[in-house]
Amino acid sequence: MIYEDYAIFTPGPVKMSDEILQVGAQQTPYFRNQQFSDITFSCEKDLLEMVNAPEGSKVIFLTASGTAGLEATVMNLLNQEDNALVVNGGGFGARFVNICATHGIPHSNFKVKNTDLSDIETLAPKGNFNSLIVNAHETSVGHLYDLDAMGDYALKNDMLYIVDAISMLVTDPLDMQKSNIDLVIASSQKGLALPPGLTMVILAPKALEKLHDINSLYFNFKDYLKNGERGQTPYTPAVTIMLQLKARLDQINRRGGIEQSIAKAKEVARYFRNSIKALPLKEYTAYMPNAMTTLSPTDGKSAMDIVNALESDYKVMVCPNGGAERDIVFRVSHMGEMTKHYTDILINALHDYYGVARN
Repeated sequence: MIYEDYAIFTPGPVKMSDEILQVGAQQTPYFRNQQFSDITFSCEKDLLEMVNAPEGSKVIFLTASGTAGLEATVMNLLNQEDNALVVNGGGFGARFVNICATHGIPHSNFKVKNTDLSDIETLAPKGNFNSLIVNAHETSVGHLYDLDAMGDYALKNDMLYIVDAISMLVTDPLDMQKSNIDLVIASSQKGLALPPGLTMVILAPKALEKLHDINSLYFNFKDYLKNGERGQTPYTPAVTIMLQLKARLDQINRRGGIEQSIAKAKEVARYFRNSIKALPLKEYTAYMPNAMTTLSPTDGKSAMDIVNALESDYKVMVCPNGGAERDIVFRVSHMGEMTKHYTDILINALHDYYGVARN
């Protein structure tokens, strides 16, 4: 199998546990029955509890990538009468900007850098905005925003608050009620440590009230909500990934709940960062999440060369950046089935690559 014996530190897909892999190896069952509906109901209940969703919230399960969740959210909740303030701190913020432009949604491209937006009240452009859209963790640069500060800003200005939590759910705190979040987008292949192909959209009552009729068959949220009343989706779901999601949510609860998962990710992230302090690498941003570390070489080496060397010489996969950041940034994931022992594989490889003995 391709890359079967490689250590993986990419921010999606991420390292999966043997327990979840075994679920995926089973025969995919038939799903239009009560047994599968019960699986769906259980997943919805656990996801709502995980993010502390307001009473009356609902979950939509899309068989699609995370970007489909972003686009479907814009399609179903915004129209030409809206005016969205879109946080753009990198490649994924730009994707939300492009989605709004594609669908003719009036919006402001709020470009930010070197801030966690705890000062959004001061930085935000002036305008009559009725929605705030943000990637909680701008994965392209490993930058985490202050969801509470933005939630306060959205509440004060009566804005619909839409949060892409795809690359921070399970590893970093997310509380819909505490942060006044109206809609959360999550995906299977990052913190949830499942195969790609399943996206979940969690809608609080305010978001549910904002839904409108759209000219789409597959991405019509109203249809998903209607079918969700019986624990089903309007079209064939990612059945096996749903079974893995059920097993993963059970696993998280059995291990001590979401708080324990966040604490573990934080511990591993700190361990990695402390273990490479002797190397000519610096953290790219001051606002990194537990989910990931972004690094820049300080010795003139190309970040892409480091990525390639780790893969070819050590069978270790980290994530490169593209475009203008190709040679200055690479990314290391702490999501999924990560431990200090497993992280040592990368730490030791980096020390060997640089010829620096590990303390």
